[in-house]
Amino acid sequence: MCHVSVVEFFIEQIRPWEFIGKRVLEVGSKYVNGSVRPLIENFARPKEYIGVDLEHGKYVDVVLPAERIVEYFGRKVFDVVVSAELLENVKDWRIVVNNMKEVLKRGGYIYHNPVLRLSIPRLPIRLLEI
Repeated sequence: MCHVSVVEFFIEQIRPWEFIGKRVLEVGSKYVNGSVRPLIENFARPKEYIGVDLEHGKYVDVVLPAERIVEYFGRKVFDVVVSAELLENVKDWRIVVNNMKEVLKRGGYIYHNPVLRLSIPRLPIRLLEI
């Protein structure tokens, strides 16, 4: 799921060398009102892009709760983890964030964009070198 600000963030902040030839996991990948997947796949050319979500849908490759990504994929197997507007939809965000860190290879990147339902500007987060 993603808001237009998520796509704008990726257009402005993406560094193709962080994705080219890399394994990418998107957690919460179901297309609801937009997606960064085509942008990343077409312009950053990852080796592999896997989307996971709780239910089948466009851009969902594996139906899986975010709490089980380590169990399913293993540890330190992805170069980049992408997550947009996900954490407010999970039971325990701490487990999910920890799991995203666990599947990430050393020196990998997490791109996360939270939903902020406040009257302040949206602030996408780009976490480097986990």
